[in-house]
Amino acid sequence: MEKTLMMSRKIALLACATGLMMGSVAQASTPRTTFVHLFEWKWEDVAKECETFLGPKGFSAVQVSPPNKTIDGGQWWTRYQPVAYYFDGRSGNRGQFQDMVNRCKAVGVDIYVDAVINHMAAWNRSFPEVPYGPNDFHHCTSKIDYGNRWQIQNCDLSGLNDLATESDYVRQKIADYMNDAISMGVAGFRIDAAKHMPAGDINAIKNKLNGNPYIFQEVIGAYGEPVRPTEYTYNGDVTEFDFARRVGPAFRNSNIASLRNIGNELELSSSNAVTFVTNHDEERHNPNGPIWHGVQGDGYFLANIFMLAYPYGYPKIMSGYYFNGDFDMGPPSSGVHTGNACGFDGGSWVCEHKWRGIANMVAFRNHTADKWQLTDWWQNGNDQIGFGRAGNGYVVINKRYGSDLNQRLFTGMPDNVYCNVIEANFNEQTGECIGAPGAKGPTTITVSGGYADFNVSGDNAAAIHVGAIVGKNCPGCTVPTPDPEQPVPGLDGKAICYDNKGGFSNPHIYYWGAQPGNAMESVAWPGKAMYQHGPYYCFDVNEQLTSMNVIFSDNGANQTQDLTASSDKFCHKNGTWMTMEECGFGNGDDDGGDEEWFFRGTPNGWGVMQLDYDSSTGNYYTIQKFNGEEQPARFKIDNGSWTESYPAQDYRVDDYSTYRITFNSETKSVSVTKQ
Repeated sequence: MEKTLMMSRKIALLACATGLMMGSVAQASTPRTTFVHLFEWKWEDVAKECETFLGPKGFSAVQVSPPNKTIDGGQWWTRYQPVAYYFDGRSGNRGQFQDMVNRCKAVGVDIYVDAVINHMAAWNRSFPEVPYGPNDFHHCTSKIDYGNRWQIQNCDLSGLNDLATESDYVRQKIADYMNDAISMGVAGFRIDAAKHMPAGDINAIKNKLNGNPYIFQEVIGAYGEPVRPTEYTYNGDVTEFDFARRVGPAFRNSNIASLRNIGNELELSSSNAVTFVTNHDEERHNPNGPIWHGVQGDGYFLANIFMLAYPYGYPKIMSGYYFNGDFDMGPPSSGVHTGNACGFDGGSWVCEHKWRGIANMVAFRNHTADKWQLTDWWQNGNDQIGFGRAGNGYVVINKRYGSDLNQRLFTGMPDNVYCNVIEANFNEQTGECIGAPGAKGPTTITVSGGYADFNVSGDNAAAIHVGAIVGKNCPGCTVPTPDPEQPVPGLDGKAICYDNKGGFSNPHIYYWGAQPGNAMESVAWPGKAMYQHGPYYCFDVNEQLTSMNVIFSDNGANQTQDLTASSDKFCHKNGTWMTMEECGFGNGDDDGGDEEWFFRGTPNGWGVMQLDYDSSTGNYYTIQKFNGEEQPARFKIDNGSWTESYPAQDYRVDDYSTYRITFNSETKSVSVTKQ
């Protein structure tokens, strides 16, 4: 099934499905225009993610890791050293793969297989399970001269045995493997290392495939090299590495206005390009090039917002795991839904695709796909931009840290009240715009006469589109707009609270094993609804508990991992249990805390993050996780303008973990406590 976007890809329509989570029922004419790479996810986890998140959010497909048998080893790159073509590997077996394909397809999400067909593992040239023998390989073991086309396409890549893809026998073996995947319902393929195969060889293999699967090819273009990405477009789409290598530095260096005409400045046309901000190779082999989660997290977030808003290419969102500076490290032993969790829930998986703004921009792209043009461009210097999509959407990006953007802009959109999908989740079934705790800006934006007032904090964005009109399908619906800047009022009784970092639309708490024994009876899944209390969602326990096991979920979907609240820490914030006082609960009295101090450091790319105030101690604090991906890990506390910063030298953190960082504004002292 060939995917087409706008002029060249066939749009896969979103099938209406009943019973799905918030945002699941898009209009039948709304295309799906964005896919995600769930790097090293297990098939069972991918299947559940399709059902609970990707399908409802409007994703088109999932690129999965190579499913065939490879060499043994825990490193991620072992997946790219095949030894056979049958379906069995770290992510699961054939039956689990088939189950994943079926379940994803049932909710409108295709599966793209990462196909490693240029080479086999770095063994001797004998692979009896295919079978391949010495005559099925090239025999050039020289270091590749990338100025020499023949060497690029005939020599072993990093010692990996280079297949003789000009051989009809080899082509048929590869086609048999791909056709086996197609027979299970696979809709497309990423051709790994396509640059190292002549485009004609790939075309000959493609001609042996059943149906018309979507094909995109990994071709890294480089100045002066003889093999060009454009050679491969007659086979299918091609990865546009220069998009990532231009967008990354622009967001790193706050020069985003330079991207205005990027769609006309790249080698590949929009109809042939697969775009990305980073991928699994770039964030390990080129960490100082494209922007990624390990450097300047806010910039990485905003770069993805730009990619999803800008009318160029078929975007792919990277979603991997934390690797703590170890560029060979393999994935966590358990998956997001099978024992581990996303980073915002304290787990080891980054889950960029679930970050609220990125996830909601998928619908922005879907609803603007029929207006494939850039309109109403605005900029203020190099680091503040806004642009429209011919009346179907408008986005504003503020890459000026510490400086709010307040601007009236012409959007060209119909007059309505729109949900700001960066700060809130829109429910297409009810027309509600549900503000998320911790929102940095307005949750709704009103367009009048085509104009709208945008209020965007530093290192943040705002976005509206015609698929998120407040009250549509639900006249009279109100918009909850919690103000996280206000003090959190005290609670009348005992409670357990959650900061809803998962962005749940209907937070529930499932609990069991409360102590002391018989203090509270366990509840049936998915548990009890939680009520909103300032920027938190809470549930009254009305008992003096010493511990309780809990799972927070979106009414049964997108759940956190199993959690245990204990001692006096019954508030879950930023993936960590805290006391109510540490979460800012108070009695509303004026008890100080009117100063503004900010955390800057490697965990947030030296951006600006305001410290919370602890009225019980009179100190300011923040909870930060240092994962060692930028070394050395370090930070400072400053007043927001660098005119005052403490300590005098950067505070270095060598034992990577989660810490409570406390700042005494009177003595200007900093203390760090491991959580």
